[in-house]
Amino acid sequence: MVATDKAMQMAHEKGLDLVEVAPTATPPVCKILDYGKYRYEQTKKEKKVRSGQRAGLLKEVRVRPQVKDHDLEIKINQAKKFINEGNKIKVLVVFRGRQMVHPELGVRLLQKVANDLKGIGQLDGQPIHEGRIMSLIMSPLSAKQVVGKETKDEKDTKEVTEIKVKETIKNA
Repeated sequence: MVATDKAMQMAHEKGLDLVEVAPTATPPVCKILDYGKYRYEQTKKEKKVRSGQRAGLLKEVRVRPQVKDHDLEIKINQAKKFINEGNKIKVLVVFRGRQMVHPELGVRLLQKVANDLKGIGQLDGQPIHEGRIMSLIMSPLSAKQVVGKETKDEKDTKEVTEIKVKETIKNA
């Protein structure tokens, strides 16, 4: 234990700063160090932590209700890539003109996408039908859920049989 005046003098002789590390401790703990360098290292550590905590972005995959099988497979592969990167996906079925008469085509399409992605992603709520767009949001499975899926082979073979679409009306 060194007196504050003597510690300040020691820091000044070395050309460094006296920094209080633990002010709540009795007696308070101080260190002699270069404060500018210390702050620089702290901001570097904070940036590294923040870069690792990147929240999954929401990526969109748009399809039409009468899309051909090969084109749909390409869109599903895009969605798989996005989910494997840790992003959420929003699958949009966009209706045009007289296609609005057949919303069951959109539901069937969303069911197919959900079935194809069920091993790597999970549904976030029910699909929503807003005006001319029917949408479905899926997020990646966590590591625990992936391990659980491998042990539950009975549940893994089941398909998503029915998707109930929530109808919403926007006030225009």
